[in-house]
Amino acid sequence: MAAWNETQDKRLLGRVRRCATLLCRLRGLTFRRRLGDGEGLLLVGRRENRAGTAIHMFFVFFPIAAVWLDGDGQAVDVRLARPFRPLYVPRAPARDVLEGPPALLERVRIGDRLRFGKPLRSESSPGAEVSF
Repeated sequence: MAAWNETQDKRLLGRVRRCATLLCRLRGLTFRRRLGDGEGLLLVGRRENRAGTAIHMFFVFFPIAAVWLDGDGQAVDVRLARPFRPLYVPRAPARDVLEGPPALLERVRIGDRLRFGKPLRSESSPGAEVSF
């Protein structure tokens, strides 16, 4: 799926993998050497809280952008997470976390609303989306 910043009307990432199971969320980007261009990982939670959306950077060998989202897809915290740091906890309760390349921090601000989905085939605009 792809990710868009609905507030700024910008496509953010072209290939976002949805990660909803406990094992997938725990593993995240560990042991990967890098993220590809336009690639990201959406860690999907069940409810908004701070502790449940904290991320670790153990065995993550590169810095990433971490964008914490509430249940409405609004960014509640945005930070650069560095390799091998033990814990990043969002400043406000969040449900989901979007992990992506550090350049993502230049395109997302706290308060922005993000959307995830597939582009419509009939649309040539990079901002076209189908919400789910």
